[in-house]
Amino acid sequence: MLKINRENLKSSHQLTWFIIDFVMLGLLILNLALIIWDSIYNFVAVQNLLKDYAPVIQELYHPIHERFIFYDLIFVSIFLGEFVLRWGYSIKARVYDRWYFYPFIHWYDLVGCIPVGSLRFLRVLRIISIIYRLHQYKIIDFTSTRLYRFVIFYYEAFMEELSDRIVLKVLSGVQDEVKRGSPLFERIQHDILFPRREMLSDWLSERVAQAAKQGYIPNRGALRVYLENRVDHALKQNLELSRLKYLPVVGPTIQDTLENAVGDIVANVVHQILDDLASSTNHAFIEDIVNVFLPEPGEGLTEEGEKEALITLILEVIDAIKDQVHVKHWRENLP
Repeated sequence: MLKINRENLKSSHQLTWFIIDFVMLGLLILNLALIIWDSIYNFVAVQNLLKDYAPVIQELYHPIHERFIFYDLIFVSIFLGEFVLRWGYSIKARVYDRWYFYPFIHWYDLVGCIPVGSLRFLRVLRIISIIYRLHQYKIIDFTSTRLYRFVIFYYEAFMEELSDRIVLKVLSGVQDEVKRGSPLFERIQHDILFPRREMLSDWLSERVAQAAKQGYIPNRGALRVYLENRVDHALKQNLELSRLKYLPVVGPTIQDTLENAVGDIVANVVHQILDDLASSTNHAFIEDIVNVFLPEPGEGLTEEGEKEALITLILEVIDAIKDQVHVKHWRENLP
């Protein structure tokens, strides 16, 4: 049920205009109801039906039907008066940059006032604009109504069905292009990615350095302890090294010295690698990796089997996307 927020209505500085909105809303609904009824009454069969079963109603309304244009013009005069009043207010308040912008922006108000056939039903747009304005100022909240929830549910269902069909059509077209050996992916590699290898290398180098600084440097000590413990454990599991302790006098000393040296070497090597990644010197390493993934034009996939495997992979990825598109999320909200 549509409720009016009286607190916002009283606290607003446009109380007079909101009252006018409510009056115009009532007149528009009444006017459209009369237009619809008169359109129905225009059928001879309806008139004869009323003569037979409700002659009083027929006798009372028939004179109005014959002069309906006159009664409609009464409503039109009120609508035009309100339109001119708002136009004058917009000029005074400088709502728009030019004084003549108002009738162009609110063209449906003027066109709906033409008392000719289907043009009169454009007054529905005026009802929508008033309701939207009241909703925008939080005087009413039509999103809480059952009608709105009903309409928006089926609107979203329709849009999801429509968008799914479009996406499936596009993906099927992409699959056909790939099966026919479309040069699209080679163009992406050679014309788009390859000319930007340097930019990609710089970006990846910066990201790797930042990740290494944030993840490695604060945990340098803990990482060293972990590496030394793992190396020490691995060396103790080694049979050849464990035999050194059986050497007389110097065996245990040699074993301990060797374990410490290996642990220290491994820890220093790992630390040096991570230090290099965390500094600007990682650029050459990252550039080599980018060059492997983006070789010079003509150095791409040469084996026919590799091309077929790549095409199969792309088709399977697109099939997985299509399967996900087939999922109808709107059905999950059905009662």
